[in-house]
Amino acid sequence: MNWLTNVVRPKIRGLLNRRETPENLWIKCPETGQLVFYKDVEANQFVIPVSNYHMRMGAIARLKSMFDGEHWTDVEVPEVAVDPLKFRDERRYSDRLKDARAKTGLADAVKVGFGKLDDLPVVIAVQDFDFMGGSLGMAAGEAVISGFAMALGKGTPFILFAASGGARMQEGILSLMQLPRTTVGVQRLREARLPYIVVLTNPTTGGVTASYGMLGDVHIAEPGALVGFAGPRVIEQTIREKLPEGFQKSEYLLDHGMVDMVVHRKNLRATLARLCRLLTRSPALPDVATLPVPYHHAASGV
Repeated sequence: MNWLTNVVRPKIRGLLNRRETPENLWIKCPETGQLVFYKDVEANQFVIPVSNYHMRMGAIARLKSMFDGEHWTDVEVPEVAVDPLKFRDERRYSDRLKDARAKTGLADAVKVGFGKLDDLPVVIAVQDFDFMGGSLGMAAGEAVISGFAMALGKGTPFILFAASGGARMQEGILSLMQLPRTTVGVQRLREARLPYIVVLTNPTTGGVTASYGMLGDVHIAEPGALVGFAGPRVIEQTIREKLPEGFQKSEYLLDHGMVDMVVHRKNLRATLARLCRLLTRSPALPDVATLPVPYHHAASGV
């Protein structure tokens, strides 16, 4: 056996011919099936260029897109008990948490930061749907409450990006307790006359919609976002009736007075900055553009 010919040469040839192709090189638009380069979508704030379909956006990417210079200070969140009910279905809850943390790089579903938006101090909280569906558990509840507390302490507006499938079933009643706790946080911010702005992203459902998700002073929704308590399929099975076209989508909610505006992601930062200045009566910067026209879906007829 010739070792150089039979072993070394094939390995060298394999290394030269190997093509490293990232798994996420392409993204398929869920609405049109269009294939788009991941880098192009990322550069467009995770919006498909042609169809304008708004993909989900992670917490870190969202905070980078909001804060001046992509710089902020993480808000400390109190530690909570891990797996207090020792819950297990097909897998242990503690194992699911480890996987979610490894996947997202987050401690839990909500990340909170303090920094400047258009030179105005703000506190921003973001729910990451990739972390167990953005579900609301004790840690996520503590993060939202810490955001309220930081906004109160700093005297700043509080902006929350909601994206959730609802309460975290693995924590049972402890998860449901976060609904009244966060509602108290909203009330304290309101008593201090500080703005609370909610941005509803796809999807926002369950206990988040039933609590702090729909208690803002201003509600903004991204185009095509599903917002509601129960999903359309569950409602149809319950009432045994066909729901209207686009039911629970952000454009439908705008037409029926459930949200204040639907704003394209490219205009979101400028819109939030303008709203924060209006609600805090802060003077606008000389180079600040006027509030962009809210995005309306063509089918809405508005």
